[in-house]
Amino acid sequence: MRAVKRAVTLAALLPWLAVGAGPALAAAPGTAGAPRGATVPGTARAPGQALSRSQVGVALTKVSPKPLKANSTLDIRGTAQNRSGHAISGLTVRLRYGRQPLTSRSQLDQYAGMTANQLPFPGQAKQIPQASASGGRQDWQFKLKVSALHLVPPGATPGVYPVGVEVLNSAQQVVGGVTTFVTFMPKQTHFKPVAVGWVLPLADQQHRAGDSVFLDDRLAGEVSGTGRLNDLVGAVAANPRTPVTWAIDPALLDDVQQIAAHDYHVLTPGAETSTKTVKKSAAAGAWLTALRNAAKGAHRYFTLPYADPDAVALARNKTTGPIATAFDPRNTRVASDVIGRAPDARYAWPPYGVAGPDTLDALAKYGLKGGGSFLMSDLQFGDLPAGEPANATSTVQTVHQGTHKTLIYDSGLNDIVSANSRAPGGTVLTEQRFLAETAVIAGEAPNVQRTLVIAPDANWNPAPGLAGDLLKFTKGASWLRATGLDQIERARAQPRELRAYNDEYQKYELGPAYLDQVAAIARRAARFRAIMTEPIGVSYERALLRVQSASWRTSPSRARNARIELSAEVDHEMARVRIVTTKNRRANLAGSSGKVPVTVKNTLHGQAVRVRLVATSVNTAKLQLGKLDKGEDVIDLGPGEQVQRWFPAQAAGNGNFDVRLELRDPGSGRVFSSTTITVRTTGYGRLSLLITGGGLAVLFVGVGVRAIRARRRRKAEAAGDGSTGVGSAEAGEPGNGFPGPGFPGSGFPGSGFPGSGVPPAGATAAGATAAGASPAGPAAGPASGPSSAGIPGPAGFSEAAEFPGAPGLPGADAPGLPGAGPAAPVPPSASPAAAPSAAPGAPAAPGPSGAAEPGGLPGPNGSGGPNGSGADGPAAHRGEHRGRDRD
Repeated sequence: MRAVKRAVTLAALLPWLAVGAGPALAAAPGTAGAPRGATVPGTARAPGQALSRSQVGVALTKVSPKPLKANSTLDIRGTAQNRSGHAISGLTVRLRYGRQPLTSRSQLDQYAGMTANQLPFPGQAKQIPQASASGGRQDWQFKLKVSALHLVPPGATPGVYPVGVEVLNSAQQVVGGVTTFVTFMPKQTHFKPVAVGWVLPLADQQHRAGDSVFLDDRLAGEVSGTGRLNDLVGAVAANPRTPVTWAIDPALLDDVQQIAAHDYHVLTPGAETSTKTVKKSAAAGAWLTALRNAAKGAHRYFTLPYADPDAVALARNKTTGPIATAFDPRNTRVASDVIGRAPDARYAWPPYGVAGPDTLDALAKYGLKGGGSFLMSDLQFGDLPAGEPANATSTVQTVHQGTHKTLIYDSGLNDIVSANSRAPGGTVLTEQRFLAETAVIAGEAPNVQRTLVIAPDANWNPAPGLAGDLLKFTKGASWLRATGLDQIERARAQPRELRAYNDEYQKYELGPAYLDQVAAIARRAARFRAIMTEPIGVSYERALLRVQSASWRTSPSRARNARIELSAEVDHEMARVRIVTTKNRRANLAGSSGKVPVTVKNTLHGQAVRVRLVATSVNTAKLQLGKLDKGEDVIDLGPGEQVQRWFPAQAAGNGNFDVRLELRDPGSGRVFSSTTITVRTTGYGRLSLLITGGGLAVLFVGVGVRAIRARRRRKAEAAGDGSTGVGSAEAGEPGNGFPGPGFPGSGFPGSGFPGSGVPPAGATAAGATAAGASPAGPAAGPASGPSSAGIPGPAGFSEAAEFPGAPGLPGADAPGLPGAGPAAPVPPSASPAAAPSAAPGAPAAPGPSGAAEPGGLPGPNGSGGPNGSGADGPAAHRGEHRGRDRD
C-alpha cells in the first residue's frame, strides 16, 4: 500500500515542474518497460498523463540550506512561465508551507500529492508582471528566517516540512504551483544514522547488433561532456569518500573500447543497409581511464551478465543457455580488462529487481556458483509486521540452488532518484525529496540501526551534477552514514516473505516470438561456427546476447531492428562459404555417363573452414551419382581458397535432372548450406564422338586424294603426251566379260554428271565421230584398261569411284566382256583411255567431247571422263538400261 501511495505522490508532484514543455517529471522512474524498482511497471507514465497542464509552469532552481537549522535563512528561488497561450493579468507568486513535521513516509506521499494551495499557511507574495504576457517568463526569490515560519520542533530527530509555491491571477485563482519539502535539524538529536549503500549501474541500451556495425552513435555523446555515463563516473570521482559499488555491464565497456580504439561503422538513420564511418572517439578513451580511476579506493564493482539479458523471459521460455553464456568469464572478463583487477563483489541482479523461482534458480546456478548474494527490489517481498522497520538484508530460498543472502533495495528511493531530473526544476525536487525521505526513515525508529540500499534504474540518466550531489548528501547529512555494500551484506538477515512474481510484469518482458526468432539466428550461427577450424576468429556469441538484452524492453521497435540487422549479418557471412554455381544453375553431362563438376569457395577474411560436400540426385531412376574418392568429400579451405570436385554420374536417357548439393559439418553431419542445380544430359557419348570424328577424317582423306589426282593430270597435260597419267590406252587383256567393280552410270548422254551420255548444251558428242569411223568388229581379246563405271546415285547416275577398278587408279584393271572382239578404233582426237569396249555387234557408246575428272566426275566442260564418256562398253549400256527402268 505504501508503494502505491508513493507512486500517487510522485504523480501529483512532478507535473508542476515543466516550463513550456509539459509535465515536469513525467515518467518518473523510467518508461513503460518496468524499470528497476518501479512500483508497477508502466505506472510511471500515468502521472503526467492523468493531470491537466497548468496555465503557468513553475520550476524551482534553488532551495537552501540543506538542512535548515534554527538560525538559518530559507532561500527559495525559481522561475515562472506563462504557457496558457494568452495574457494573464495580475500574476503573483506566493509561498505556502506546513508547520507540522511529517513523521512517516506515507505522509510524505500524501503531501507530495497535494497542490501548493492546499498547504495551510501562506507566506510572502510577489508580483511577476513579466510572466503575464503569453509566453512571458520571470524569475522569483523568497528569503525568510526559519524562525519566522514558526515550525513545530520535531523533537530529537530530523524534521521534514512541506513547502510550496503557487501562482495566482488577478482574481486570486491558482494557475500554477509546485510542492517540495525542507528538512530541519534540531540542536539536540537522538537517533542512529541510517547506513546507506549505493549501487551505481554502468549499463546502457545496446548500441550494436553484430560486432562490426553500431545501430546508432549515441554512445560517443554519453561518455563525453555532460553525457550520462560521463557524469556518473565524474560523480564518483568527485566523492571518493562515499563508498559506491559499481554494477558494470561488460557489453557497455566492450562498445566503448570499440569506439575508442578504431574508426567504426554506424547505420545511417532511415537506411538499414548503408553505413557511415566515424572516427574513433578520444572522449571514449578518456572515459575508460576515468572509470579505471573511479573504481579504486573504497569503491568496489561486480559485473552484470554480458548485455544483461532478459533472464526472466529466457527462463519462462525454457532457454537458460544464454544466461549461462552471459555469466561466462570469457564474456564478463571485458570488465576486468578495463578496470585492471578482477571484480571484488558478486551479486545477481534480475532485470528490474524482480524474478520468479525459475529465474532465481538460473541466476543462482550461473551467477552465484562461486558465492555472493541476490540484489532485488523490495516489491518482491511482503510487508513486515507492524512496528518492525525494514532493513536491506534478507535471504531467498531457491528451488534447486539452496538459500542465498539477498540485498533488498528501496523501491521508493529508487523511484525518486531515477525520476526525470533533467526536466526544468527536476534536480532541486529530487534532492529535496531524497533528503526528506531519508530523514523520515531515520526518525521512524531512531533507536534501531537501519540499513538502506539504493540502486537506481539501470539506464539512470540524472541531471548534470545530481548524482554527485546525492553522493555528497549521503556522506554529509547527519542522519545518514555512507556504507559499503559489503558491510550491509554482513548484517544479520531479516526474514522476509518472497512474493510470487507479478503476472502483470510479463507484458513488459521480451516476448516468446521474439526470443524464438533470436534462437533461429543462434542455430544458424552455431552451424556456421561448427565448420570453422582453429583459430576461430568469427563469433556471434556476444551479438546474440546483445539482442536478448533486458534493455530492449523499453524499445521494442529498436529491438526488432537490432534482430533484423544481426540476422542479415549472419546470413551475409555464411554466404561467404558457398557452392559456386552458374547463374542458371545448370551443368551439362555429355552422354549417358560422365562427371559433374562442383566448386566450393571460402571468401571469409582470415578464417579457415572444413566442410563435407554431398551431392544427391533428386530422381535416382534417371540420374545416379557416385561417391567421391575417399577423403575428397571433406574439404579444407583457407581464406580466399576454392576447390573443385567431380562427381561420377550415370544417366538413363536424355533430359534435365535436379541434383541437390550440400555443405555439411564433417563432425555432426548437419547441413550448413545447400543449393540445387539442374544436370542436362545430351546423349552424345564417346562412341558418337568417335564416329563423327572418323567420318570427318574420311572426308579429309578423300579431298586429299582428289587433289593428288588433279595434280597428276595437270602434269601429264603439260607434258603433251595426251595421257592423263592414270592408265594405258592400249588394248587390254581379255576379261571375263563382266563389268569391273565400278557401278554403271545412268547411260544417258552427258548432263554434266559422270556416266551421262547427254552432252551439255553447246557441246559436240565425241561418240558421233567415233560412230562414223568404223563399226565394231569382233573382239580380238579381252578389253584392256580400267572400267569407267561409277557408283550409282539415287537415280542411277554414277558418282566418283573411290574403290578399286575406278578409272584413273593404277592396277585396277577390270576384265572385259566375254567374247568381246577387238577394241573399236579410237578417234584421233580421243584419249586412248576413253575408248569404250563394244559389245559384239554393238556400236560404240557415244561420249561427250569435253574432258572429265578421273573416276567419272565431270570435267570443266561437263564430260564424264578426261576426254570421253563417263562409262565404258557394256557397263555404260547397262547403266543406260537401268536408268530407263527407273524412269
